[in-house]
Amino acid sequence: MADNRFFKKAGPFTLGQIAQNCECKLAEGVNPDTVIEDVKGVDDATTGDLTWAFIASVRDALQKSTASACITNEKFASYVPEGVAVLLSNDPHRSYGLAAQMFYPTIQAGGISEKANIDETACLGEGCRVDAGAFIGANVVLGKGCWVQANATIHEGVQMGDGCIVGSNACVSHCIAQNKVYIYPGCMIGQDGFGFAMGVLGPTKVPQLGRVLIGNDVEIGSNTTVDRGAMGDTVISDGCRIDNLCQIAHNVKMGSCCVLAAQVGIAGSTELGDFVVLGGQAGLAGHLKVATATQIAAQGGLMNNTNMGDVLIGSPAIPHMDFMRQNVILQRMVKESKKGKKNNE
Repeated sequence: MADNRFFKKAGPFTLGQIAQNCECKLAEGVNPDTVIEDVKGVDDATTGDLTWAFIASVRDALQKSTASACITNEKFASYVPEGVAVLLSNDPHRSYGLAAQMFYPTIQAGGISEKANIDETACLGEGCRVDAGAFIGANVVLGKGCWVQANATIHEGVQMGDGCIVGSNACVSHCIAQNKVYIYPGCMIGQDGFGFAMGVLGPTKVPQLGRVLIGNDVEIGSNTTVDRGAMGDTVISDGCRIDNLCQIAHNVKMGSCCVLAAQVGIAGSTELGDFVVLGGQAGLAGHLKVATATQIAAQGGLMNNTNMGDVLIGSPAIPHMDFMRQNVILQRMVKESKKGKKNNE
């Protein structure tokens, strides 16, 4: 359950409101005026709480539940005990996430701290919150309901839409972001890319004259770095989720709804299609074309372009089934080697 020292609860809400906002429908006979006070896991939920369930591992706990309501799907609804209201969803996990957002909204009221440093030319939308120690430079534009956390820095000319969050100690420069962008603490957006010309006199710096363009509903994890473009722009499209400690180099272009796990590194000018998934510590060489729906397993090393829907593993990354076949062959070779050595003895 959420600790009220850290999470501020909204509500209560009725089941009718929850169904309307969370892509659910009420099962037959459910009273839409039933009041829900909180959201909790199936093991903790009691009277007044909403829970969710759709996997076998929680089935036993669900059958003993005393929650007031449960978000689930048609297949799992039969396990919900009598007296627990059922909200049916095609995607219970997503619907529960939307419900949790209702009860525990990310952006909290707080106003503008007197200890924040905001340039007089900056334009902040209605309902923005700026915490102590934050710096907002000249000609910055923030939309409605943004939150700039303690000691964050937003440099001159940056533009961000409505409902954006810049986490503590994050730094944003040379960036234009749309709505609902969450830049986590310690994240660095828009600094120089790794650009220089090599020669007999050593490396010569090449000015990085592009920007970082971020779409709607994007999250960029703690201590991740996104370099601005060298000439064109670095682009992160709508719906992307980037985990902590990732490196996105200059002129990388990410399609919609890409997911990058922690410690992924993408070299310059590589382009990702939509719905690309990169496992933890995956590394991508520069100037590649990664097709839509490509999946690369953890620690995969990609050196070549991919085809739509490829599932790759290993370093260098190869098709999943080829990797498995190679492992089988290697295991057989090891066994045969051990057997031959034993026979020779």
